[in-house]
Amino acid sequence: MSANIVWHDQSLTKQEQRQKNGHHSAVFWFTGLSGSGKSTVANAVAKQLHKLGTKTYVLDGDNIRHGLNKDLGFSDEDRKENIRRIGEVAKLFVDSGQLVFTAFISPFQEDRETVRELLEADEFIEVYVSCPLDECETRDPKGLYKKARSGEIPEFTGISSPYEEPDTPELILETNRFSVEECVEQLIDFIKEKNWL
Repeated sequence: MSANIVWHDQSLTKQEQRQKNGHHSAVFWFTGLSGSGKSTVANAVAKQLHKLGTKTYVLDGDNIRHGLNKDLGFSDEDRKENIRRIGEVAKLFVDSGQLVFTAFISPFQEDRETVRELLEADEFIEVYVSCPLDECETRDPKGLYKKARSGEIPEFTGISSPYEEPDTPELILETNRFSVEECVEQLIDFIKEKNWL
């Protein structure tokens, strides 16, 4: 980093943003295999909270790779950089007083912990979207598992690249056992129990 770069404090603090919005701000970091339902649940909960007057934003893995991270591939190094950048962006949303939902496979525990360390203790909620590999393959909404099995996609998480399940996530959503609506309800109940709305 250049010595000529100086940090400038915001004119509005995070606390002032939260007070204006009327709720806490935090990152709900959805992690899980491709096809587990991360984006579906993240978007559904954001929509439901929006109806309740909550300021939300969804950062989706595929969408981010169309813009901010379009220069990154899927090597371990690029995956780490992908998550690092998203962590920094998510922190900006927290600073602006919003609840941000990130939907990324983010296969490595170390990378998820790196993001956690960017935030205060009550600002990073790891949400493990749990779904067995065989169920994700059956769903295969993007046809990616089929391509991975045929060798068209190298380094595919769950097939030829590892996925490290969270050690101690704050919340587990079992999308093979519960509907999207039930998962949304579980997450909103979690938020209400924290008195964040």
